[in-house]
Amino acid sequence: MRSLETVELTKSFGGVTAVDAATVAFQDGKVNALIGPNGSGKTTFFNCVTGMIRPDSGRASYRGQDITGKAPHRITRAGIGRSFQLCRVFPRMTVLDNLLVAVRAGGLKAQLTSARDRAEIARARGWLERMGIDHLERAEARNLSWGQQKLLELAGVMMGDPETILLDEPAGGVNPALLERIAGLVRQLNQEGRTFVIVEHNMDLVMGLSDHIVVFDRGRPIAEGPPSAIKSDPRVLEAYLGV
Repeated sequence: MRSLETVELTKSFGGVTAVDAATVAFQDGKVNALIGPNGSGKTTFFNCVTGMIRPDSGRASYRGQDITGKAPHRITRAGIGRSFQLCRVFPRMTVLDNLLVAVRAGGLKAQLTSARDRAEIARARGWLERMGIDHLERAEARNLSWGQQKLLELAGVMMGDPETILLDEPAGGVNPALLERIAGLVRQLNQEGRTFVIVEHNMDLVMGLSDHIVVFDRGRPIAEGPPSAIKSDPRVLEAYLGV
């Protein structure tokens, strides 16, 4: 079953086509990976399907609903959450307040002016505990390590209760211990029924974690399948290694 899919999705910047008529379908209930050389259009693809930028043409849909060009908050409400290459946290706010901001209807302003809801706080603390950073709830986010900030960002994503989660380079800059924790969380959340699409350059992580892999080169998919097939696909070897 397909969850997130695109048809002929295209986005150019000036004379450079970052996403080139990409038709892709990710498997529902699975851990999907989106891989490819640097500059192959992976993050631009993410930005198009999550409403961060509007595609020039083509269509994106989620569970049969057209989400092309919709605002990010509407796509979030449809059931899609995402992280970014560079962590998006409020550096001078506490770890706990970062999560409460994530679910306030009015965002930061509402967090600063509204009375806190006990159930909301309990849920936030539950996610912090699950991420293994509950002991840091009163620390300012800027004082966390990069890996801890990645975990905080993932906790913020989970506060929106998404069915499908897009992770953009979760392994980037993360030490091996925290990386294993992130991988374990992905496995657990997937077993609980959540779908993942992961952009990642760490091939050990990709091959060990993914059920289905889509390979991009020059803005469009060139191969897809299980890790066992992708490892030996000559199109993938050519894209990565020029062989």
